[in-house]
Amino acid sequence: MKWIDIPPVWLLLAIVFTWWIAVLQPDTLRFGGPVMQLTGGLLVGGGVVLMLLAAIEMRKQRTTIVPHMEADHLVTTGIFSRSRNPIYLGDALVLAGLALRWEVPVALLLVPLFMGTITQRFIIPEENRLRVKFRADFARYCQRTRRWV
Repeated sequence: MKWIDIPPVWLLLAIVFTWWIAVLQPDTLRFGGPVMQLTGGLLVGGGVVLMLLAAIEMRKQRTTIVPHMEADHLVTTGIFSRSRNPIYLGDALVLAGLALRWEVPVALLLVPLFMGTITQRFIIPEENRLRVKFRADFARYCQRTRRWV
């Protein structure tokens, strides 16, 4: 069952819940129109770009992208020089973007909930493994690069 406890599954659950809210929400609570649609689309696109840049960088460094596996290398280059977790940041942007595209501003409350869940379930355990394996290199990386942005 550990294979099901991965960030894309949590993202999918949050997206489904956002969509469900959009379906149930009365039209009178919708707002935004084309501007909100464009903003949401830009957030979704930006999130996907972040995820792709991170996956490419991890591939170049020949290390795993799977959260429960041990990394072979500490990736600090490319998009990882700006954020220690660009894939998770991309996930959050996609979720926020879909909430805006679907005109469900109340679903934006799911974004910090999603980020907190990801932090507790994946980021902290990943960072603990990296801290043990890469010690001083990881400590220096943490000093110069923020966890999210």
